[in-house]
Amino acid sequence: GEIDTKKCGSKLVSDLAASLKPRYHFAALEKAYYERLPYRNHTVLQETPQHVSRFIALADVGNTSKKKYLYAFSIVPMSLMDPAELVKQPQDVTENPYRKSRKEAQKTKAPLCAEEEPACQFFFDVNKHQGKKRPSDGKERGNSQPKQAKKPPQPLGPCWFCLASPEVEKHLVVSIGTHCYLALAKGGLLPDHVLILPIGHYQSVVDLSPEVVEEVTKYKSALKEFFRSKGKRYVLFERNYRSQHLQLQVIPVPLDHCTSEDIKESFIVQAQEQQIELLEIPEHSDITQVAQPGTPYFYVELDTGEKLFHRIRGRFPLQFGRSV
Repeated sequence: GEIDTKKCGSKLVSDLAASLKPRYHFAALEKAYYERLPYRNHTVLQETPQHVSRFIALADVGNTSKKKYLYAFSIVPMSLMDPAELVKQPQDVTENPYRKSRKEAQKTKAPLCAEEEPACQFFFDVNKHQGKKRPSDGKERGNSQPKQAKKPPQPLGPCWFCLASPEVEKHLVVSIGTHCYLALAKGGLLPDHVLILPIGHYQSVVDLSPEVVEEVTKYKSALKEFFRSKGKRYVLFERNYRSQHLQLQVIPVPLDHCTSEDIKESFIVQAQEQQIELLEIPEHSDITQVAQPGTPYFYVELDTGEKLFHRIRGRFPLQFGRSV
């Protein structure tokens, strides 16, 4: 808002960023802090998925306005990454802001591509004359996978739900475990509407490590016992869409008010009205069997263990779970 983007910036640097496809692009000339949403480096459904780019502008050191001028981050070399992990698209990814200039650059610079290929060896290039060389590169990358142990991803900016984050409203925290914590919902539908949240930064249930899954299960079991003692059953739902940190919304309803079948029917009927395909997951199946990491989805679980799942492929009403 404070920067007039029409009067600053550089076409040359834009062309460079569009061509190099950096994972991180830092800038500091405008003396303002700005972290853009990550953007794609490929056209969806037309090109092979590539890694995203993140643009971070930083203010000048020691500025009087106390704008952010330091940015700490951990980066694993592309050569050591699992190709699938490298091209994983975050939920808040946007289209490429340089698309128009990139198309113009491709028209004028197409003959240079063969010369540039060695510098692009870890990119998922889609030019036809390079395509034949990709499989051998894939094997080399595959051989290097064991070298890199997976670490929980870190938030790209302020996160309202990482327990170590200053943004967490700690007066709402009810209980803290080893890997998860329980908190009251800030905008709760009821006074005892609670959230189960991982202490570390995880995007969704599908991304959780086994020890975190185990503790989430313990919290579910404890909540089931607690709410049943109060004459209630819980409905749990997760929306892995336009969200940064996993939030399992747990909402109690009176046992004598509705059965689990009533609850399921409510979700299914309202889903049909909004042309949302909500499918029941088989009894002994798990959500990780129907959704891959990075897949946007909406998920419902009853304290009976019954589960409903919707794979989000376009837009999805953010308040759907709350409205049901």
